[in-house]
Amino acid sequence: MNGIRRRAGIGLAVTSLVVPMTVALTAAPAQAASCNVTTGPYQKQVEKFLGRPVDGKQSLADCKAIQAFQAKHGITPTQGYAGTITWRTMSTMLAQKAAGSNPNKAGKCPTNKGRIACVDLTRQLSWIQDGSRLKYGPVPVRTGRDGSETRTGAKKIYWRNINHWSTLYHVSMPYAQFFDGGQAFHSVTKSMWNPPGSAGCVNMTQKDAKAYWNLLRNGDDVFVYGRKPGT
Repeated sequence: MNGIRRRAGIGLAVTSLVVPMTVALTAAPAQAASCNVTTGPYQKQVEKFLGRPVDGKQSLADCKAIQAFQAKHGITPTQGYAGTITWRTMSTMLAQKAAGSNPNKAGKCPTNKGRIACVDLTRQLSWIQDGSRLKYGPVPVRTGRDGSETRTGAKKIYWRNINHWSTLYHVSMPYAQFFDGGQAFHSVTKSMWNPPGSAGCVNMTQKDAKAYWNLLRNGDDVFVYGRKPGT
């Protein structure tokens, strides 16, 4: 489509990213699994994130709290160890929270395109803006895993299918909006922090994918930048 289109839509809708500073010890079914009481390389950071006493030494209570977090977000093995993937997930959550209501503070997503969907792979965040005005988000997203990264650069939405079915992966892709080959925005039922990531699409919660569907149209700009941690 030619020209810049601005539409009235959903107003500023900043999603609050609540970082779980405490985790209920009875929340995770996976706690029945063996508990790794070895002190992990990110023990202090993980303890602080979870609101545990920060002594840098793994305890059974620490392990159970870490297990609950891992089970909630599909981190395996779910053994309560303060390892690289667990801390990377927590670190991403902290970066997302720090973005607040000004995700484009560094000006990395173009502000001269009118309506545009921005995707920051580094912070695993996406939002929609009109020029420099934030229209929706920022919201957490789940992008391509190592080897199947979401491709960076300037794109445009070229095809939309509200009830798309992937014949390649044999899965439902509700609110699919394709912007680069087989890569699209669409909803999933997984946690947005579930590693290792998608097959290249930008996964979203149903609420956010539906909002994107209502705000975007074929021809709208998409800009993907950064690098997902772990890729």
